[in-house]
Amino acid sequence: MKTIEPTINDDDPADCARRRVLAGGAALVLSIVVRPAAAAPDDLAGAIAAYTNGAQVKKGRVKLEVAELVDNGNAVPLAVSIDSPMSAADHVAAIAIFNEKNPQRDVARFILGPRAGRAQVSTRIRLATTQKLVAVAKMSDGSYWSDTVDVIVTLAACIEETT
Repeated sequence: MKTIEPTINDDDPADCARRRVLAGGAALVLSIVVRPAAAAPDDLAGAIAAYTNGAQVKKGRVKLEVAELVDNGNAVPLAVSIDSPMSAADHVAAIAIFNEKNPQRDVARFILGPRAGRAQVSTRIRLATTQKLVAVAKMSDGSYWSDTVDVIVTLAACIEETT
């Protein structure tokens, strides 16, 4: 069997350009493969600390309303309300909801201001399994307040079988 060796002509601009493109493409692929993924917080406390930039989170002022026993984790309704006058001097700046065992700890974030009128939000989330939920409110003075609820999920959202 006869093999044919490719000839490369260093004087040919097309050969040089082709090699530069191939080398650049290989370097790009290599940099994407080698670059580590963005570090996500490994635990609930780490996710909350990342949100608060390490500030102390106090218990109180926040009320997280969610059923403690959930039949189906596909659409779990919850509401968060914060004791605040919602004035220019004292208002809720943001609300974040975290969970303990879902792949992404940071479930939802809401930005509010004094013109919101009430410091209250509601949404539905998916829960993979029984876990702890935490609502954290950032106040206009920079303080953070929270409430925690343990939720038991009888049918997990991520493993429900379809027929």
